[in-house]
Amino acid sequence: MVRHMRSDASLARTVAFPRVINIEDLRRLARRRLPSVVFAYIDGGAEDEVTLHENVRAFRDVAFRPRQCVAVPSCDLRTTVLGTPLALPFMLAPVGFCRMFYPRGEFYAAREASAAGTGYILSTFSGTRLEEVREGASGPLWYQLYVPGGRAVAEATIARAKAAGFGALVVTIDTPVAGLRERDFRYGVRPLLQGNVWSSLPHVGQFIRRPRWTMDFIADGSPRVFPNVELPGIGAMPCGDVGGLLEKTLVTWEDLRWMHDAWKGPLIVKGVHTGDDARRAIDAGASAVVVSNHGGRQLDGVPASIRALPEVVTAVNGQIEVLVDGGIRRGGDIVKAICLGARAVLIGRAYAWGLGAAGGPGVARAIEILRTDLIRTMRLLGCDSMAKLDRSYVDTPRDWTA
Repeated sequence: MVRHMRSDASLARTVAFPRVINIEDLRRLARRRLPSVVFAYIDGGAEDEVTLHENVRAFRDVAFRPRQCVAVPSCDLRTTVLGTPLALPFMLAPVGFCRMFYPRGEFYAAREASAAGTGYILSTFSGTRLEEVREGASGPLWYQLYVPGGRAVAEATIARAKAAGFGALVVTIDTPVAGLRERDFRYGVRPLLQGNVWSSLPHVGQFIRRPRWTMDFIADGSPRVFPNVELPGIGAMPCGDVGGLLEKTLVTWEDLRWMHDAWKGPLIVKGVHTGDDARRAIDAGASAVVVSNHGGRQLDGVPASIRALPEVVTAVNGQIEVLVDGGIRRGGDIVKAICLGARAVLIGRAYAWGLGAAGGPGVARAIEILRTDLIRTMRLLGCDSMAKLDRSYVDTPRDWTA
């Protein structure tokens, strides 16, 4: 086990109130601790980052309609997703390479999600073995599947996740090729993942300026493999070129059927933008869909996730559950998504910045910020339960429902 330079208690103090009041404060601290290349990986999007920024901005188009003179002494934040009870209406989304942000990052993120009574989704592009993540988490775990090694490798991973007690399979469908994430190239993400010393030389200054992170990363083994993807004759899959990896993960609707048969449990399709694709996911056996544009990291110029949500909810028509991610920075954003028909939301950058800022305590602080936001928003809205939220609590632009 890695010996960290600072204790959890010390890290918790760095993200305590009032130093950290909101998610943006965690982003600021992550930027201060992480090398530019690692921060850019968390923070950046594709091309001109239009969709990245629109994911956040579009929540401003949704206005609350509060009920006044309503006593709300307490708020019930509980919900269920695919029959699993959660203490909060959000889960931690799959984020790759978390071990770059903090040693054993996936382990600590899953642990904090469990402590808060919610679920964690482990990415295929994780630096921590799924069995180790399961050991540290008492709450719900889902496994997010890419298929860079083909069907046989994917089926072996599915069997491992099932044996380890993961409760649902999340299949991401919006990565036929990698989006052009220009910040990654500018700061040298490929040499870092490949461990190419010569190619890293132009970028070495950022690591010298972040000695604490650099020492932690080296002590953690400078992980450059994905231990949950076992390739025949090779072993754990090397990180290599992220773009090249994503180009090997094309998933078709036909693939979803064999994945569903191999998993024999709830299957969630992540990356749905339209009502048509939502209906196709239902036909392929999905138990839920996630309205997602990959955090603005794939096709730049698609609508914000919250903008696409009403169309998908209408198309699904209650047949399966709908979740959404993208641009969640406040508890009020979560409330708006629930009002527009989402069963729950997934948060990604919000906890990734926390992990980068202060490890497990940073993730715990991100969750606590959103929980506190939720309670305050619900009380001001005049609603005492997530189960009671509906479209009557919000106004949206007319063209959102046209």
